[in-house]
Amino acid sequence: MKRHLISAADLTRDDALLVLDTAEEMARVADRPIKKLPTLRGRTVVNLFFEDSTRTRISFEAAAKRLSADVINFSAKGSSVSKGESLKDTALTLEAMGADAVVIRHHASGAPHRLATSGWIGGSVVNAGDGTHEHPTQALLDAFTMRRHLAGAPDGGPTFHRGPGDGTGRDLEGRRITIVGDVLHSRVARSNVALLNTLGAHVTLVAPPTLLPIGVESWPCEVSYDLDAVLAKSDAVMMLRVQSERMNAAFFPTEREYARRYGLDGARMAALPEHAIVMHPGPMNRGMEITAEVADSGRCTVVEQVANGVSVRMAVLYLLLGGNEPAVATATPRTEETKQA
Repeated sequence: MKRHLISAADLTRDDALLVLDTAEEMARVADRPIKKLPTLRGRTVVNLFFEDSTRTRISFEAAAKRLSADVINFSAKGSSVSKGESLKDTALTLEAMGADAVVIRHHASGAPHRLATSGWIGGSVVNAGDGTHEHPTQALLDAFTMRRHLAGAPDGGPTFHRGPGDGTGRDLEGRRITIVGDVLHSRVARSNVALLNTLGAHVTLVAPPTLLPIGVESWPCEVSYDLDAVLAKSDAVMMLRVQSERMNAAFFPTEREYARRYGLDGARMAALPEHAIVMHPGPMNRGMEITAEVADSGRCTVVEQVANGVSVRMAVLYLLLGGNEPAVATATPRTEETKQA
């Protein structure tokens, strides 16, 4: 693993499989009565959030604490940042406090990259979402979830899991993933397209033309404006939230029209192959991009994605901060020498 995790595009296939396979180990730890590992004891992880996100912050906090790291949560609201302190001065303060890793979420695209390359801090930087740029750990947990459901049989055959299974060592070669909705404002979509392509999947973006970014034709994916045309050949469908808080213009006529053209309802879910899963990075706008019937169905993996997010973020923190040691340590028998020491 590299020193930082800023973009999903920075991960090679081997890097991505290392994170996903390590996350499988971490997931097994979550099934134990005691869910903590001593791996990062004495390390300090700072959650530096300039933008609200309860789900992502809690996930990173739970991941760090399960690895026995000390966690400091830093929110821009009510802090020196709201009084005008710059990112540089905030970073220098964290460095003085001895932060080993900084998990940053920022409204400006490129802020994590600036923090990682500036020399302001000596620790690792993890991008927890920057503007409309990237959200690499979300893409990793999505790929982890897909791999558990869609990975083929050990001999490479076309058999699909009927439920979550262990996908260790496997990629997503040949799987067809459809990402639907507000691609223009979605950092999740950008990270997923990059990572899924690296893992061998075929990605199709479905959205109205107004919600596709300029230059999307250069992305390693296909583009469609017709959701119904691609459902029958999709192994997984990921519905994106319409990010109205980032919209400063009318990108579609009405919410009802958007739901009719690009929303996933029971009839459209029935058109999916039997093994296909429905995903959503959350939070969901029920009744707009996804109906309650679909969101609450057994094919929807939203809650599973949240649980997987903790395992994947544990893997990322472990590999960045303590990757030379075994993830699940075994007890060392005490000798007379160690007792005296």
